[in-house]
Amino acid sequence: MGYSAGKRAIRSRYWLISLTVVMGLLIPCPGVTQERWQDPGVFNVNREAPHATYLPYGDRVGALAGKPDASPFVLSLNGPWRFAWVRTPGEAAPDFQQPAFQDEDWDELEVPSNWEMHGYGVRLYREAGVLQGPPGIVDSTYNPVGSYRRWFDLPTDWDRLQLFLHMGSVGSAVEVWVNGEEVGYSQGSKVPTEFNVTPYLHAGRNLLAVRVWRWSDGSYLEDVDFWRLSGMERDVFLYAKPDLHLRDFFARATLDDAYTDGVLSLELEFQNLGSTDGTGTAEVELLDPLGQTVLRREVTGSVGPGESEVFHLTDTIPGVFPWTAETPSLYTLLITSRGEGIASPSQVISRRIGFRTVEIIDGLLKVNGTPVILKGVNRHEHSPWDGRVMSEELMLQDIRLMKELNINAVRTSHYPNDPRWLELADEHGIYLVDEAFVESHGTGHHPDTTLADRAEWQGAHLDRMQRMVERDKNHPSVILWSMGNEAGDGENFRAMYRWAKERDPTRPVVYEMTDLRDHTDVFFPMYARVHVLRDYASAPRARPLILCEYAHAMGNSLGNLTAYWDLIYAEPQLQGGFIWDWVDQAFPVERDGGSYWGYGDDFGGKLGGGNFSINGLVAPDRKLNPHAWEVRKVYQPVSVTAPALTDGSDWVPGDPVTVGIHNRFDFLDLSNLSMRVTVSVLDSALATSELNDLQVPPHGWVDATLEIPSFVVEPGREYFLALEFRLEEDWGILPAGHTLAWEQFRLPVFSPEVGVDVTKAGKITERREGQRLIL
Repeated sequence: MGYSAGKRAIRSRYWLISLTVVMGLLIPCPGVTQERWQDPGVFNVNREAPHATYLPYGDRVGALAGKPDASPFVLSLNGPWRFAWVRTPGEAAPDFQQPAFQDEDWDELEVPSNWEMHGYGVRLYREAGVLQGPPGIVDSTYNPVGSYRRWFDLPTDWDRLQLFLHMGSVGSAVEVWVNGEEVGYSQGSKVPTEFNVTPYLHAGRNLLAVRVWRWSDGSYLEDVDFWRLSGMERDVFLYAKPDLHLRDFFARATLDDAYTDGVLSLELEFQNLGSTDGTGTAEVELLDPLGQTVLRREVTGSVGPGESEVFHLTDTIPGVFPWTAETPSLYTLLITSRGEGIASPSQVISRRIGFRTVEIIDGLLKVNGTPVILKGVNRHEHSPWDGRVMSEELMLQDIRLMKELNINAVRTSHYPNDPRWLELADEHGIYLVDEAFVESHGTGHHPDTTLADRAEWQGAHLDRMQRMVERDKNHPSVILWSMGNEAGDGENFRAMYRWAKERDPTRPVVYEMTDLRDHTDVFFPMYARVHVLRDYASAPRARPLILCEYAHAMGNSLGNLTAYWDLIYAEPQLQGGFIWDWVDQAFPVERDGGSYWGYGDDFGGKLGGGNFSINGLVAPDRKLNPHAWEVRKVYQPVSVTAPALTDGSDWVPGDPVTVGIHNRFDFLDLSNLSMRVTVSVLDSALATSELNDLQVPPHGWVDATLEIPSFVVEPGREYFLALEFRLEEDWGILPAGHTLAWEQFRLPVFSPEVGVDVTKAGKITERREGQRLIL
């Protein structure tokens, strides 16, 4: 059996889940009436199979520019929608989806948005267990529903094309109608929901109606420690494709065994929604980071009506620039697709890819053959002004601050992040652990209660993993797939692991609650103590240890971060971890003429969450919290020792000082850093000098001798030697002159203050007044 057939088999398993769902919907249990949003087996009715992130453009120039509003095949539906909110499903207008429905008295709500941020219902925060009751059962007496309506004009040249509706994230459950006809239903937020709406549209003006349930049985798998917000919170748009079109692609861009040449293994899935045979052609072009074409190939094959076929291309690109978080070199893949024999415009898609290999060898996680240390943080998507809606400006601010704090890795806790975040991580160099939105924290983790071992929940578990992997599979920044968080363990996770390893053997798969069982590739514990790490590192292991969460950054925290990292730096199989977490999850509150960051019950939720959402390295507006400076110091990529100043030697002013400089970068030398040397007393510099062109290889050491001028030691003064490592040129988003690392040593010289002659002091008299003693 060829790989094309194998690929179709994978998709067949995906559709088998969908078919099971539909059959369960059509043949309910006798005597039982169960809403879709209360049935664990119903999470997909008529939804399209997932695929990689891309937009079709009309030509090469448009694809390279990558601006959605410039594509002739994309129609944005962002902006104002007519909106009505009710407390219970029974109150929602039953015929709102009909074109004749009068919505003039409805409000307008921007899409994307969370409706609670605009005064509809309340913002709820609780660590876990918001829904109480048997899993899958949702209290109908309070389950807010948002109804959306949007009229739009169909472009006149789309009349012979297949039309798809894309909703980037909507939850927790959504039903869609077009021109009064039901299109489909879906659950599972944070990943796209797409429907083929071609049969429901007509030339001219059309109506799109969407109903969103705040809670559904799917909410039991989204029981995450964050603010519970609702609505269509990412981009919504229509896109058009010919009957025979490129449906999906998987660019496996790895390195050869010597880690010098690139190996591009490309799967191109063509789909034919027409009624006759067609020939699909894909012209593939690859541009290097300098914009030069390094590969140009064409692949052609026939596709029968109603069929999908996978075409293949494998090629070697000599001497590529490898991608790492330190050297995020990106190549641009352009795919021009067209169908012959069917009226079909050419379409061009563009995706930036990176050549890199991720492996676990000899118990070590390696990128491009080199062990890496993940200096990580967990990150929720949180805007203090827009809730879960993340602007590109705010995402770039997060990237810049993480780089300033020497953070090189992010776990997307606990759901797939906005696709633009992954593109920025590719561009600026952040390792990602991409995590499926699977957390059933509130139901408990005991084998008798966990959803992880219940057969009726397996489809929903798999669906969330599949949609994440298919969406994000082409991003070099994603080096690990995570199956979820705090959702127990059982057969459902074993099924997710098997599927992920079959679909994408190029990345390890992890999950904390699997512990050391065989369906995780990394020991991925949560809040393990330092002695646990020391014990794990005491003997060779088949898997590295990476802390999925540690160093809870709440209040006056991170005091023992150095204890963790002294051990991590010393033991190769301890390869880092992810601090909980990045940003304080709070919102501004105006009250009594002032403002403050509100949390817990400040917004009427009354769930008793308290300030448990305030545990970030940065404040909601991204100002650094005090403990962020500890992270910046401990995570810094250069360390310095000075034995002559710390080992009790008889150093005197004017003697040189030899310092050992250790490069903790995994791939970069220190040639882009200058070392500024300062000798100071109090706040005054006695002498400064600078050492340039530091030739220290990755993971290497070098000794440098520093000339220290002679000075007179004044009584009662402390003297210090400070070293600052600054960028000589821009490094990605960080500008030249930025301080990456610093160290300070107290010079071992001291002259005591001259004592006071007490015989010359004034006489002290004593007087008592009741309980007071007056001197």
